[in-house]
Amino acid sequence: MKKLLLATSLLSALALGVSAPARADDTPVGKAAGTFMIRARVLGVIPENTSSSLSGAINTGSVGTSNTVTPEVDFSYFITDNIALELIAATSKHDLYAKNSPLGSSYHVGSTWVLPPTLLLQYHFLPHEKFSPYVGVGLNASFFYSTSPANNAVTQLAMTNNVGAAVQAGFDYNFSGHWFANVDVKQIFVSTSASINNGLIRAKTQLDPTVVGAGIGYRF
Repeated sequence: MKKLLLATSLLSALALGVSAPARADDTPVGKAAGTFMIRARVLGVIPENTSSSLSGAINTGSVGTSNTVTPEVDFSYFITDNIALELIAATSKHDLYAKNSPLGSSYHVGSTWVLPPTLLLQYHFLPHEKFSPYVGVGLNASFFYSTSPANNAVTQLAMTNNVGAAVQAGFDYNFSGHWFANVDVKQIFVSTSASINNGLIRAKTQLDPTVVGAGIGYRF
C-alpha cells in the first residue's frame, strides 16, 4: 500500500505541474470521448500475504506466495476525455509455502494459477497532452485454477475464489502518432482460503498483491 501511495503522490504532483506546449509539428493525438485504447504490459505481481494463518493439524505458521512476472492485456473506453473504463485480462502462476510451521521455515505446499479480471473507473489528467497521468478505482474477481499439490506430504490442495477492491495510479505518454508508453501500479485487495489434504490443514491469507506494470498502448 505504501508503494501505491508513493506512486499516486508522484503522479499527482506531475499532473499539477505546468506541461510544456506541444510543437506544431508534434501535436499529441491525446485521449478523447468515444475512443478505445488497448495496451500490452509486462506485470510484476507481488503478493503481500498480510494476516495469513494456518489451522487444523498445524495451527502455527503463516502463508507464503511467490512473486511472478506475467504478460497482460487491457482495454479502455473513454466515456469523456477524462473518464474511462478499463478492463484488465491477465493470468499468473504462483508457488505456495507454509512458513515458520512445524514443517519448516518455508515448506512447499503446491502451486496455483490465478485469473484476476479487474474493472476500473479511471480519471485521466491532461488527456490532450503527451504526458497524461491517471488514477482509478474498481473491482477485482480472483479465480484460482490448475491448483496442484506439491506431492510431498501434501497430496490435495484447493483454494477459494474471491472478490475485492482495486486501486491504481499510472501514466500514458503519447510518444508517436496513436502510440503510447504506459507505466501502471495497482493495489488489489483480495483474500483466499486453502484446504490442504482434504481439510486436515487449513490456510487463510490476505493476498493483497501489488501489481507493477509497464508496456505500450494504441489509441483507436
